[in-house]
Amino acid sequence: MTENTSTPAKKPRQGIQSIEVGTRLLRALAANGRSMMLRDVARNAGMPAAKAHRYLVSFMRMGLVEQDANTGRYDLGGFALELGLASLARLDPVRLAGPVLDDLCERSGETVALAMWGNHGATCVRWVEAGGPVTVSLRTGVVLPLTSSATGLAFAAFYRSPYLKKMLDAEIQAIAAARNATAATVLTAVAVQLEEIRRHGIARASGSVHPGINGFSAPVFEHSGHMVAAITSLGIVGNFDMDWDSPMAQSTREAAATLSRRLGHGSVASS
Repeated sequence: MTENTSTPAKKPRQGIQSIEVGTRLLRALAANGRSMMLRDVARNAGMPAAKAHRYLVSFMRMGLVEQDANTGRYDLGGFALELGLASLARLDPVRLAGPVLDDLCERSGETVALAMWGNHGATCVRWVEAGGPVTVSLRTGVVLPLTSSATGLAFAAFYRSPYLKKMLDAEIQAIAAARNATAATVLTAVAVQLEEIRRHGIARASGSVHPGINGFSAPVFEHSGHMVAAITSLGIVGNFDMDWDSPMAQSTREAAATLSRRLGHGSVASS
């Protein structure tokens, strides 16, 4: 008699089907972005109106759903908001960025990093090296200039902070003094550069901070639309296409967009 040594397939864990069915109503309300009539909620959830009504009554008792007494429309309730905010508060950009950076580095073959706004400015908080001379140019804790690095330019274009504005003004004054130019002239040039960055959704810099190194940096946004980080890719001049629509630029944008979605940007939470 032959012994069967194969590993038995795991049985799916049992749940409560009625909860899973009722959740379709919550998803319908969340996806719509505004209050809905019963017939519309039921249709979007794929169930009869009478059945949907029973679920909605229970959800109202729990605070997950509320109904406008005047219009009869249904919407997400206070407890649903509490759950959403509690979930968003647990989102950690640095932790969530790990797989995104690893994937970008593997696909592009370039060194990539995550930067966040710190006490001293745009600061590298995580990086994944692809090898080669680029690795010496970016380390955890390094603060990047706002006007001459791709990372700094991304923050200058998309991040909103009174402290950033003061730092940017200070850099512009220093640049004007070094070039024997007026601060107004430098400010105008920087403003044009930042507008171009906003138009393309990504910043770029070539050999300005580290000779021979090019870089792209794309903003990462959280659920409220506020920039919280930047994903930066670096490569050697000559092997790193700096065109706004190059594969490297597009990959960097996509990585930043992926992390933004994981932080709730573009979801119903940001409506």
